[in-house]
Amino acid sequence: MTSRNPSFSPVEVGPSPDASQLRIRWRDGHTSDYPPRLLRVACPCAACVDEMTGQRILVPDSVPAGIHPLAIHYVGRYAIQFDWSDGHTTGIFPFDFLRRLCPCRVCGGEDETEEIPLPSA
Repeated sequence: MTSRNPSFSPVEVGPSPDASQLRIRWRDGHTSDYPPRLLRVACPCAACVDEMTGQRILVPDSVPAGIHPLAIHYVGRYAIQFDWSDGHTTGIFPFDFLRRLCPCRVCGGEDETEEIPLPSA
């Protein structure tokens, strides 16, 4: 599980203790908990982000509140991919992208449950 920035390499990827979020423990000791809907809305694939303009085309209101991953797959040593309960399967989430997306206060999120602006693709 490598990344361009060694600190952004996960040492553990799995569910949070209550199984409601994805938890990533990073090499630098930081732990990120991601609500599934935040990840689905942030999907960087071509069906969710216009390839030419980089504009997000996925309408966040179209993503169900109860969305959840049915499966998580490693993509090489640099990313993960989700099979979502809404049938979406094409997004690849590089670890660097996931670290920038971390919703915690330490990483810049104002509230751990609040949706934050998505990073540029």
